[in-house]
Amino acid sequence: MGLPLLSVPNISEGRDAALIAALEDAFAAGAALLDRHSDTGHNRTVFTIAGGPGPLRESLVRGAEEAIGTIDMTAHEGVHPAIGALDVCPVVWLDPADRDAARTEAIEVAEQVGGLGVPVFLYGALASRPEHAERAYFRNGGLAELWLRMEGGELRPDHGPGLPHRTAGAALVTARPPLAAFNVELDSGDLDLARAVAAGLRESGGGLPGVRAIGLPLAGGRTQVSANVHDPLAVSLAEVVGRVRALAVPLGARPVEAELVGLIPAAALAGYPEDVPIRGFDPALQTIERRLPAAF
Repeated sequence: MGLPLLSVPNISEGRDAALIAALEDAFAAGAALLDRHSDTGHNRTVFTIAGGPGPLRESLVRGAEEAIGTIDMTAHEGVHPAIGALDVCPVVWLDPADRDAARTEAIEVAEQVGGLGVPVFLYGALASRPEHAERAYFRNGGLAELWLRMEGGELRPDHGPGLPHRTAGAALVTARPPLAAFNVELDSGDLDLARAVAAGLRESGGGLPGVRAIGLPLAGGRTQVSANVHDPLAVSLAEVVGRVRALAVPLGARPVEAELVGLIPAAALAGYPEDVPIRGFDPALQTIERRLPAAF
C-alpha cells in the first residue's frame, strides 16, 4: 500500500470547544490529523484523518468511544440532519488498488462500533440492501423516526444492537473514494428557494450526476445549498456553482460564497469562478495532493 487510507468521521458536535478538542485528541491519537471543520449552525464537526489499516481503525474506534460517551443526541440541535453522535464514518481509499483494504477496514470499524452498543448501518458500496445505499434513507424523520422504524422491525442494523443507543443514536459506515463536501451560499433567506435549488442540483432531481444536495437555513439573510459531489473529478466544483447559479437566478437569488468541508483532489477546482469565493480556502491545507505529503 503506497498511500495511506483516509477517514472522514462526522461528529454531531460543533459548538463546545473543549469537547471538540477532546474528540480531536481521540481521533488523532494513532492517526495523522489532516483537517478539522466545525460548524456551529450545523452543530457538526468533520475530522479528516489518515493512517494505515489497523492504526486508522484503532483511532476511529477510540474517537467513536469518546463521541458515544460525551454527546447526548436527545439534546442535539442543528440544521444538518443527524442520527448519531458518530453520525457518519467513511473510510476513503486514494488508490483504487486499496479499495479492498478500505472496505475491510470499514467493516471492522462497523463491527467494533457495534460492539460499543451503537447500531451501525452500512451504506454506499457496502450497503446490505439497495435501499440502504443513501444516507437519506436512514435520516428521514431524524433520530425519533429511526427509533420507530427499528422498534417496528423495518430497519435492522448490520452490526450492533437492534435499537438506537439511548444517547448516542446510531452510526453510518462505508468505504468510498474521495468526494467533495461543498456548500454554496445564496443571497436569499428564503429556505423554500434554497430547497428548490438543491432539488434541481441533485442527481435524483435530474441534476448533476453523483451529486446529493439539501437546502439549509443560515443566519444573516442567507441560505445554503449543502452538497456532496461523489465524483469531483467528473463533476467539478465550477460545474456545481454553475448549476446552482442557473437554478437560483430565475428565482431571484444568486450564489455569493462557498465553503469546502475537508479535503478535495486539486483537479476538482479546475475553472472555478472568482465571483463565488471559497471562504478561507488554502490549497496547501485543503487539497489532497499538497496536504497529504506534508503529514507523512
